[in-house]
Amino acid sequence: MGTSIGILALGDIVGKPGREVIAKRLPELRRREGIDFVIGNAENVAGGNGLTPDLAEKLFSYGMDCLTNGDHIWNKREIIPAIQKDLRLLRPANYPEEQPGRGWAVYETPKGAIGVLNLQGRVFMGTPAACPFKTSEKALTELTARTRVIAVDMHAEATSEKVAMGRFLDGRVSFVFGTHTHIQTADEQILPNGTGYITELGMTGPYDSILGRSVDPVLSKFITGMPHVFDVAEGDPRMSGCLFTVDAATGKTVGVKRIQESLQSAARK
Repeated sequence: MGTSIGILALGDIVGKPGREVIAKRLPELRRREGIDFVIGNAENVAGGNGLTPDLAEKLFSYGMDCLTNGDHIWNKREIIPAIQKDLRLLRPANYPEEQPGRGWAVYETPKGAIGVLNLQGRVFMGTPAACPFKTSEKALTELTARTRVIAVDMHAEATSEKVAMGRFLDGRVSFVFGTHTHIQTADEQILPNGTGYITELGMTGPYDSILGRSVDPVLSKFITGMPHVFDVAEGDPRMSGCLFTVDAATGKTVGVKRIQESLQSAARK
């Protein structure tokens, strides 16, 4: 194997606790693990719903390199001018063409170019989106002309749809990771044709919660069926994701490692 590139993918960053754990743990983790590039899903950064330009810049200052998104990206409309001009901000590529921003980009690093593709599933999602499988074919035409190292965020609800995307892209991208459902899965692997895969990265945010939200109002909603405001919780912030080691020459993944860092301990597994 020649030059290897360490790429960290972080699960949905939820509110202030998610931002704080990144600020306090990511620089150390980058040094310790020799990480070259960091991707994170940012659709829940601003109070749990959406993303603002100021908060995006804070995340970049903490060591993030690319922010993917999902169905909450337009909840804060002030992100629109930023996503139109900043290549580090992506939204799902299979959204309508009339929507601002882009769904894929290529980033230069000292170890070579890295392509990132942001897709969204259609099963149980509700947000109008074209076929992610056909959209990935279109994106790869451009991406593979520029780099062998390609990462894919499949932002989706259904486990089967995420697994299907991994198999669909096996051998054609470096790795596929799932976001959106906030619970880290234990199925990290290298697929038969060299593509790294994990169904769900998990949540970067408060784990003393229900998917990042305060426990009591969520329980009340389930029990009574009445509407409630779901504030972002605060307790036990953790940074959750997966570290993929990619051979720069072939674009194939040669190592996969689940990551979970908390403010209480340097690592939890």
